Order: sequence, then structure tokens, then C-alpha cells
Amino acid sequence: MATALHNLSDYDPSLVPDASKMNFGIVVADWNQEITHALLKGAVDTLEKHGALPENIHIKHVPGSFELVYGAQQMTKNDGFDAVIILGSVIRGETPHFDYICAGVTQGIAYLNATQNIPVIYGLLTTNNLEQAQDRSGGRLGNKGDECAVTAIKMAKF
Repeated sequence: MATALHNLSDYDPSLVPDASKMNFGIVVADWNQEITHALLKGAVDTLEKHGALPENIHIKHVPGSFELVYGAQQMTKNDGFDAVIILGSVIRGETPHFDYICAGVTQGIAYLNATQNIPVIYGLLTTNNLEQAQDRSGGRLGNKGDECAVTAIKMAKF
């Protein structure tokens, strides 16, 4: 369903398992920090809402969205997490850079999901402009970070 037809923060809390015994890794890109740190706040708040302890939520920062794949890979190998969430924001510009970054991150996260033993949750916003990113990071369309946290809990329980 298109985001325009569904608020990213709307879900049935009764369908989300208890996360009190789960450990989560979050890799967040610092490029477009206004957006990515809002996604991070949404993810952390939602994990805690469902019982995750603050000491069981481990956050690592990377410079940009392309580095999310490496950060997620390291977390899947080394830290004993039940799920890893990646959070980033790529906003279309005047060059094809957007296409390369979005494709690279998407392929990298798909590869990790196919080859690692824990889920890596895709929280990369790929928008045409800043307004669309703001709408999806706590604005009128909710917060993709909330959705990623719910997905991480459900997939960790899977």
C-alpha cells in the first residue's frame, strides 16, 4: 500500500509481541540528520513502548546511507542482536547519485537478509524532495521509524 494511503505510525499494538527480552541494533545515517534522527527517535520510542529495555537498544552512526550496509553487516556478525534496523534518507537531486545509492543500499540489505541469521529491517526513505521526507519522519504520514521498530519486533519473534 502506498504511504499516501497509510500512516506509517498506524498499527494494531495487540499484534506486536513483547520485546522485553529482545536486543536490537540500529544503524542510522547522519546525512540528512534532521530526517534520520527523527526516524531514530520514532524507532527507539516504539521499541521501548513494546517492552524493549533501553540498554538492549544499541545505536551506531554512519556518515551516509551507503554505509548502512556495512554497519548492518557488522551488527549481524558481532553483537548478538535479534534484529537490526537501518535508518537513512536519500533525497533525489539533479544527478543520478540518488539512483546508485538507493539501489546499492537496497541490494545490500536484501543480500544480508538472504545470508545472515537475523533480520535486517529496511528503513531507508527514498523521496523526491525534503517535504516528502519530513512527511515520513514524523510528519503528516507518520514515522517510518515506528514502522521499522514494529517490523523488527515481529521479525525477531519469527
